[in-house]
Amino acid sequence: MTVCARHPDRPTGLRCTRCGRPACPECLLEASVGHQCVDCVAGARRTVRRPVTVAGAPLRGRPLVVPVLIAVNVLLYLVTAIQANSAGDNQHAELFRDWTLWPPAVTAGDWWRLLTSGFLHFGPIHLALNMVSLWVLGRDLELVLGRLRFVAVYVLSLIGGSAAVFLFGDLGQQVAGASGAVFGLMGAMLVAVIRLRLNPGMALGVIALNLVLSVSVQNISLLGHIGGLVVGALAMVGMVYSPARNRTAWQAGTLAVLFVALVGLVVFRDVTLAETIECQRVPELECFYRSGS
Repeated sequence: MTVCARHPDRPTGLRCTRCGRPACPECLLEASVGHQCVDCVAGARRTVRRPVTVAGAPLRGRPLVVPVLIAVNVLLYLVTAIQANSAGDNQHAELFRDWTLWPPAVTAGDWWRLLTSGFLHFGPIHLALNMVSLWVLGRDLELVLGRLRFVAVYVLSLIGGSAAVFLFGDLGQQVAGASGAVFGLMGAMLVAVIRLRLNPGMALGVIALNLVLSVSVQNISLLGHIGGLVVGALAMVGMVYSPARNRTAWQAGTLAVLFVALVGLVVFRDVTLAETIECQRVPELECFYRSGS
């Protein structure tokens, strides 16, 4: 009697239906036709092309990044509520003074505000609306884009919304919230629907409704919404319309071009804005309060 090819001390009368080598029961796996040895099964798995989405991401069953983003936003809201001793007036927290988007503070050197402001919210209602929208839009987009691409589109959309506020917004207005990133996901969803040749009517309706609300409701940053929407849509074009050959390089190039363009606009605005601001450093927005604006 022959012995197993992987275990010479085990006699066996079985063979792999693919390579024909003798194998013991432990080394055989059930296949569509007969039984194959573990080496043949492993080799077949390496040669089989795994299915990917239209953006080139591997198929996954559930989102991971979106729940993490929601958890981070909720955690930071709790921190601001504790610091301010108020759930509704948490904008008086120290973290708000350090992280909120206020153009003069950005010009004074607080560049991180362009990013950190997207994780702060004015009260529980503001937080709940953005987090529900993030979950509804993000869970499907993350599966289409994959985790890394989704993070890139989300962050670029957030920065795009902040850049629009910094470029064209009121100097005396403080802005915070994930709305810019959420609108970026709306733009990305519209591009994905068009790429998949689905009916874009509902996506357009959602975007139009939210833009109308942005104009109608007070204390909502329309500029942040539009900036995030445009940047998110452009980033998604690069994700789903890149050629299959060298797809990753094309996608990375698109993201890099968008990021450099945003940085260039912000730097240009920073130079022109600095000429009109006398205060050189406003870590606690003292200049803002002294001016009476």
